[in-house]
Amino acid sequence: MRIIQAAKQYALYLAWVVSLVATLGSLYFSEILGYEPCKLCWLQRICMYPQAILLGMACFKNDRRMASYLFPLSLIGGCISLYHYAEQKIPALAKLLPCTVGVPCNEDYIDWLGFITIPFLALIAFILMASFLWLQKRSLKEEEEEKQDEEYVQVQE
Repeated sequence: MRIIQAAKQYALYLAWVVSLVATLGSLYFSEILGYEPCKLCWLQRICMYPQAILLGMACFKNDRRMASYLFPLSLIGGCISLYHYAEQKIPALAKLLPCTVGVPCNEDYIDWLGFITIPFLALIAFILMASFLWLQKRSLKEEEEEKQDEEYVQVQE
């Protein structure tokens, strides 16, 4: 229970850390290791990179309402990552909508332990971010309800 309370308290910051690690990891793979991103990788980056900036601004300003706006972006990015991972692991999917320009989307640059690929790492990041943002939204809603209850009690007295 303490872990959930701590996660609720620092959810916005934890989501920001995850987005920073994912963004820097993405840049490391492409700019340092030279792995060219495919079309689906670019779509995942479109969902991830703005979150690193916006969550940083939200943390700096302690704007916890930003979680409501960024949560859908994490869900969309997670869906793209899930499809990308499935395309890498299920060869028949790669034939349905093949990447015709640039790097094939079913290309595995890394394959750690037989299942960890770049889209899998992105999927984990999006799941973590969505979870932290959901916790933040829930925590904010609980605080607002408590505040309304206190106001109601004060009015009744």
